[in-house]
Amino acid sequence: MKSTSTPKKAAARHLVAGMAALVAILAGAWTAGSTLHAEEARSDAAGTIRKVFEGRFPGTKVVDVQPTPVTGIYEVFVGDRIVYSDASGDHLIIGNIIDTRSKADLTQARMDVRGKIDFKALPFDKAIKVVKGNGSRQLAVFEDPDCPFCQKLEQELLSIRDVTEYIFLFPIDQLHPQATRHARDIWCSKDPVQAWSAWLVDKKAPAAAPATCKSDPIGELAKLGDKLNINGTPTSFLVDGRRVGGAVPLDELEKELTAASGPPSKPEKPKPAG
Repeated sequence: MKSTSTPKKAAARHLVAGMAALVAILAGAWTAGSTLHAEEARSDAAGTIRKVFEGRFPGTKVVDVQPTPVTGIYEVFVGDRIVYSDASGDHLIIGNIIDTRSKADLTQARMDVRGKIDFKALPFDKAIKVVKGNGSRQLAVFEDPDCPFCQKLEQELLSIRDVTEYIFLFPIDQLHPQATRHARDIWCSKDPVQAWSAWLVDKKAPAAAPATCKSDPIGELAKLGDKLNINGTPTSFLVDGRRVGGAVPLDELEKELTAASGPPSKPEKPKPAG
């Protein structure tokens, strides 16, 4: 069978193949260029937002900046929470992003990932241990003894059953000038659990730390707090590693504890008299 190909047809095929290859190369170059441009834009925005936030909000540590599904809006992770900003850093947005299609809380999902820690790796020997009920559920809390929100949280915890609370002293002297002194007085007391409750709940100041108390974990816990990106108190951690910031209401705290450690035991029914 004779070939129907002619020099002109062959040349045309070579031309088409060459053009296709050129288009593929240009498309690849365009994609790479677009990706590089987008990455440069993200990096520029991240640098700007970090500089603006840390300059205008002294004490704030911007851990990371990432783009969000919303064009022009960036996720700003500040350790104990996620906030949002435009690329200029001039506009701060506080609140959660909800996907209206799936009803998913995108902010909470990101925070669950970004704020997690290895709960078992915490230095429990440097904590004040408070056991309520059977103590089956666990909660670690970094607290400033002079922080009003910590006092509010401790009030809420009075109604929580079957929990072991590990209190890590985390005084912030920039906000509360006497916090480190009070933290040390509590740690060095004969009964730190009682001294903590008396000060946080009943506002009875602890006795001054005795001269024999030569050491406390406050300095080490300050370094740990920096490592865990703790910017404020109270900051709580559940046994599954999730972070809970602030003095959350009782019902929300119970919900989080139940999700991480299970429900409390059922109260025993009073025995009938006689």
